[in-house]
Amino acid sequence: MTSPCPPDNSIELTPIGHIQSDFPDKFGVPRQPGLADAARATLVLDPPHDDPLTVRGLEAFSHLWLTFLFHLSPPRWTPLVRPPRLGGNTRIGVFASRSTHRPNRLGQSLVELLHLETTGGVRLYLRGADLVDGTPVLDIKPYLPWAESRPQARAGFAPAAPDLLPVRFSPTAQAALAARCDATSLGELIQQVLGQDPRPAYRRGDEARTYGVRLRDVDVRFRAVTSETGQTQLEVVEIVRM
Repeated sequence: MTSPCPPDNSIELTPIGHIQSDFPDKFGVPRQPGLADAARATLVLDPPHDDPLTVRGLEAFSHLWLTFLFHLSPPRWTPLVRPPRLGGNTRIGVFASRSTHRPNRLGQSLVELLHLETTGGVRLYLRGADLVDGTPVLDIKPYLPWAESRPQARAGFAPAAPDLLPVRFSPTAQAALAARCDATSLGELIQQVLGQDPRPAYRRGDEARTYGVRLRDVDVRFRAVTSETGQTQLEVVEIVRM
């Protein structure tokens, strides 16, 4: 006999912790992990997962898989998406992409574990994370290169890392950067993030527009310029503390 009520197929997931990162909001976050090595993040485990026993032995691994929630993406999704890598106009299936607009909004990121602290809770210090500040993390798994590295695998429409655009600083931006105690690391982060050209694909070619990307505690304002050789560059116009 068929039940008159459909089965409840919902699954409840509880975050084990949250990310603190250099990226206050979505715009400018690298589209893949490891593309901005200057990016630092901390995973702070929440109770009851902040028991030091949960990470015993984890320091023996150099890299970790993080499963997380795209919490700033809307819950709606469509079967077709337009990857920026294809110019923002070509549509492919959502499951043939790494789009944030997914049915369950789940993401997976490979990050480098720098070190961890287990005094007064558990904090994991990470490098190369592509995660916005406040991201809920659902799980941690050690990365096993012998099992999970497949250099011969086909990579579809993204066979290699994207080419980087040259980034230059205006005198005003350079002076603002030089006045900071974290000038070196912030400068590297700006170069790596802007070099990947975070502008929306449909905006490229609009050289008159000024954009702003938030990194750490500053708003980095930049625009596209054309060099004497005809090459597109990104110029940091100013760096403003938020």
